[in-house]
Amino acid sequence: MNLSIYLAGQIHDDWRQQLKEQASKEGLSISFFGPQENHSLSDDIGENIMGKQPNQFTKDDAASAVNNFRTELMMQKSDAVIALFGESYKQWNTAMDCGIAIAMNKPLIIIRPESLIHPLKELSNRANVTVETIEQAVEVLSYTYK
Repeated sequence: MNLSIYLAGQIHDDWRQQLKEQASKEGLSISFFGPQENHSLSDDIGENIMGKQPNQFTKDDAASAVNNFRTELMMQKSDAVIALFGESYKQWNTAMDCGIAIAMNKPLIIIRPESLIHPLKELSNRANVTVETIEQAVEVLSYTYK
């Protein structure tokens, strides 16, 4: 069995690579997808496609349209979603992706530190599994192969 997993969350550190390496060590057959990790490309894609925008609002709006299209397509093709909430960054996109996964009935694993139990309680309640570490998320995936 080969699973397709969408990795939702911030793009500012290597958490996706850590998760992929962990899954590889476990010998799991998984294809991973995620948001555009090139931050400049993600921010500029609307203008790259539609041309220079008159202000920051329309620039962000154009980029969001293309990024949301990409995210929805990738999520639809995925068997499940793993969303990481960390301490360092605002997590609005991650929360939105969790809501989309829930609306699509995609199995959802949330990774979040103990400090975010309270602010994420409603999302955690809707997720299939909530864990605190990348390793625990990989253990959940590994269990599906047993």
